[in-house]
Amino acid sequence: MKEKFSAFWQKDGTEKLVASLLSILIGLFVGSIIVLVVGLLSPDVSASGAWDGIRLVFAGLFSTGRDAAGALTWGFNAANFGNMLFRATPLIMTGLSVAISQKTGLFNIGAPGQYLMGTMVSLMVALAIPSDVVPPVLIWIIAFLAAVLAGAVWGAIPGIFKALLNINEVIACIMTNWIAASLVTWMFDISNFKNAVENAKLGYIYKTTYNNVATAKLGLDKIFPGSQANAGILVAIVAAIFIYIFINKTTLGYELKACGANRHAARYAGIKDKRNIVLSMAIAGGLAGAGAALYYLAGNTEFVWSTYQSLPAVGFNGIPVALLAVNNPVAVIFSGLFMSMLDIVGQQLTVLTAYNEYITDVIIAVIVYLSAFALVIRMLIASKKKKPVPKRIEKDTDEVKGGNKA
Repeated sequence: MKEKFSAFWQKDGTEKLVASLLSILIGLFVGSIIVLVVGLLSPDVSASGAWDGIRLVFAGLFSTGRDAAGALTWGFNAANFGNMLFRATPLIMTGLSVAISQKTGLFNIGAPGQYLMGTMVSLMVALAIPSDVVPPVLIWIIAFLAAVLAGAVWGAIPGIFKALLNINEVIACIMTNWIAASLVTWMFDISNFKNAVENAKLGYIYKTTYNNVATAKLGLDKIFPGSQANAGILVAIVAAIFIYIFINKTTLGYELKACGANRHAARYAGIKDKRNIVLSMAIAGGLAGAGAALYYLAGNTEFVWSTYQSLPAVGFNGIPVALLAVNNPVAVIFSGLFMSMLDIVGQQLTVLTAYNEYITDVIIAVIVYLSAFALVIRMLIASKKKKPVPKRIEKDTDEVKGGNKA
C-alpha cells in the first residue's frame, strides 16, 4: 500500500492536482480573512455577521436564505446550482481557448475580443433571420456556427502576425481586443438590433427570444427550477472532451504541442510551424466565440451594445480557469465550475449579509490572483519530493563500497 501511494504521489498529474487544490484553498482562506477583518472593522457588520460571511465564502452555493429568526439556512439550492452551470458555460469555453493556445506555446490574451466578435455575429444572425421563415432551431445552429467562425477569424489575426512577422501574440491580441470593442459598438450603433421596445433598455440589444430563438433546456429547467440552466453546459463539456482527444490522441494535436515545445525543432522535423501557430490561435478564437454564442443565444441574457470602453471579464477569467486546470481540457470543466461558484457565492454574500458588492469582487480577485501561483506551488511540491534510488544502483553502490573496503 505504501509503495502504491508513493507511486501515485510521484505522478506528474498528482503534483498538478495538489498544486491547484492548494491554490484554491489558500485563496478561500485569504478571502475569509478579508471578510473577517472588514466585518470586525465595519460598524454595519457584527461578529455574527462576519461569521456568516466566512461560512458563505466556503458554502454559499448551499445557502437557501434565512429563516424567521434570521439565521442562515442550508440545503440544496436548485437555482444556485443551475445558475452556476449556466455561468460556467462561457468560462469553460474561454478557459479552453486559453488552454489550447498554452499547449502550443502561445498566450491567448485575445479571448475578450474573440468573445465580443462571437457575441456580435451570433446576435446579429439570430435576430436577422426571420423565425417565421426558418425554424428557430436551425437559426440557433447557424448563429452558433457563425460565432465560432467569427471568433476563429479574429483569433487567427494575431496568429498570422506571430507566424509571419514574429510579432508577440500578447501585443497583437491586446490590439485586436480594443479594435473588436470599438467595432462591435459601431456595428450595433448603426444596426436595428437595439432594444426599441422597452424604454429602459435602449442601451441593450434584443434578447434572442425576440425572434423565438433560445437554447434548448433538455430538462435542465426541471432539475434546476428557477435557474437559467440550459443545454449550453452540455455543449461546453462535449467541447472540452473533444479538445482533450484532439490534443492528446491525434497527429495534428501532437504537431501543435510539438510546435509549443520547440518551434524550431518541430520545423526541422518537417512540421509546418507557421501553419500550426495560425491554426492554434484560430481554434482558440473559435472556442471563445462559441462561449459567447452559448451565453447570448440562451434567450434570457441581454447585451450592452456600447463596449468601446470595456472588455468582457469572462474573456480574461478564462486565464485563471486554464491556470487552475494546468491547461488540461477536462480539468477546465471543473475549474470553470469553481469560478462560476465564486460568482454565485459573491451574490449570496451581498444579498444575505451587510457586506456590499465590492467585498465580493475583492475576494474573487484574490482567488483569481492566487490561481496564478499554482505553478509556484507545484515547483515547491516537486522540490520536496524524495526521488527513490533504483535498486540496481543501490546494489552497485554497495558492491563498490565493499570493494573499496577490501
